[in-house]
Amino acid sequence: MNTQRQFEPDSGHSDTDFWVFGYGSLMWRPGFDFAEQVPARLIGEHRALCVYSFDHRGTPEKPGLVLGLDRGGACRGIAFRVAADHREATVAYLRGREQTTRVYREVMRSVWLEDDARRRISALAYVVDRGHVQYAGRLTLAEQVRYVRQGHGRSGHNRDYVLSTVRSIEAQGFRDPKLHRVAELLRDDTPPSRLEAD
Repeated sequence: MNTQRQFEPDSGHSDTDFWVFGYGSLMWRPGFDFAEQVPARLIGEHRALCVYSFDHRGTPEKPGLVLGLDRGGACRGIAFRVAADHREATVAYLRGREQTTRVYREVMRSVWLEDDARRRISALAYVVDRGHVQYAGRLTLAEQVRYVRQGHGRSGHNRDYVLSTVRSIEAQGFRDPKLHRVAELLRDDTPPSRLEAD
């Protein structure tokens, strides 16, 4: 059981704006009101298709595969500034969306804003819980493609999730080589058995 203290949206700072770091679907479908969005970089964790999806993009019987922040490296994404009076509603929304199976740890992380000021801020981020049953770890390229191709949940096809994330990354002016490779294979019809041989 995860004993890490949960982020509290009103822990003495309810009168100040706060930031949310998006690295997957939050980049292209935040779903909450924000005052500003800025390209940002988080150091210490990287974006990875490392979470089996039992809900939004798959089922327990036929899991999909979604992104998590996993330890090591860095991750470019988007930081969203949320006005103080939207703080509690935003956190409640994010918990309802991201924490349906509690596969993520809700934590505050230092994030560098990639704007003219190059500020460092503290942002709410969803980091994968490596002890959770849905943590997939480091899957082969073929395994990733297979899970994404089969995945379909209440939020739609897993393939659409990956391709939308790649489009959002490209719109920010950078590439994520591993995720782009998965996207390339999703766009063609290479069978997973052929990928295993590569």
